Amino acid sequence: MLDSAHQVIAGAVLLTVIGVAYGGRFVFTGVAGRFPANGLQKSFFRAGHAHAGVLVLLGLVTMLLVETSEVPEPFATMSLAVFVAAILMPTGFFVSVIGKDPVRPNRAIALLWIGAGVLVLGLLSAGIGLIVAGLTP
Repeated sequence: MLDSAHQVIAGAVLLTVIGVAYGGRFVFTGVAGRFPANGLQKSFFRAGHAHAGVLVLLGLVTMLLVETSEVPEPFATMSLAVFVAAILMPTGFFVSVIGKDPVRPNRAIALLWIGAGVLVLGLLSAGIGLIVAGLTP
């Protein structure tokens, strides 16, 4: 059972899926040629949308596993970093190709790599925490 704080987090995250769905509409219109976007932009828009959806689901699954397994601190709190990655990585994909006909990503691509590091931190924390919880009598 989730405590009230994690219920609020889960509810808020589920509401963000509405934004991910709207993002899918945006990606579709760009790929369909309804607004000007070059190949780089189309690829990055697809990748950003895919990462948003997958990471939101991964964050929810991670949170459920950690909370129902009584993972100890600080692992439990640090595992929430998966949700932070679900914001940073897609943002890096989308924002790094803003502009008219970019030929390569701009400096905002750093958000993607920062997000990847945060994702690793969250998953390491969850994985190690689950192992510790499983080995603790």
